[in-house]
Amino acid sequence: MSAARYTLAVIVGSTREGRFAPVVTEWFTRHVSASHPHVTVDVVDLDAVRPYELRHGSEEFIAYAKRIEQADAFVVITPEYNHSFPAPLKHAVDLLRAEWQAKPVGFVSYGGISGGLRAVEQLRLVFAELHATTVRETVSFALTAGPFDEQGQLREPAGPAQAADALLNQLEWWAVALREARTARPYGN
Repeated sequence: MSAARYTLAVIVGSTREGRFAPVVTEWFTRHVSASHPHVTVDVVDLDAVRPYELRHGSEEFIAYAKRIEQADAFVVITPEYNHSFPAPLKHAVDLLRAEWQAKPVGFVSYGGISGGLRAVEQLRLVFAELHATTVRETVSFALTAGPFDEQGQLREPAGPAQAADALLNQLEWWAVALREARTARPYGN
């Protein structure tokens, strides 16, 4: 079976000064490009999008909504802050509704001993409410200073690469299946 082309929006959920998100994002997008060249990646960095400044109908809002609408699948890169995910990420998700519907969402998380998985579990509830399908496979990094060296490279890349491939394989199946289903019969809730 050959790999199917699809567009993956990688949403960078942290906007904090000094955030670790760019290191994780760079690793993940580099892995996608090297191992899954059939995937078109659009990095939606919320630090640049500035979701709290978006106003319905503005050019910036329309551009953000269009990027989400055009994606076939999503990977949310999220830290865990206080057993949850960042407020700007919640706001960015809540700004839209139909653009998320009937599309798959995967997660790459980091932070603390749990590796950000408590944030992921809460995000699953949010995306379920928006009629998106979250995939089971995830990539998580506990205590982020340990897995990455000073240059942002993984010290032991095999395990995270295997987890990323499992996540991407699930996303591909759902992205293609749901895109075909939306084309045959538009989704409505």
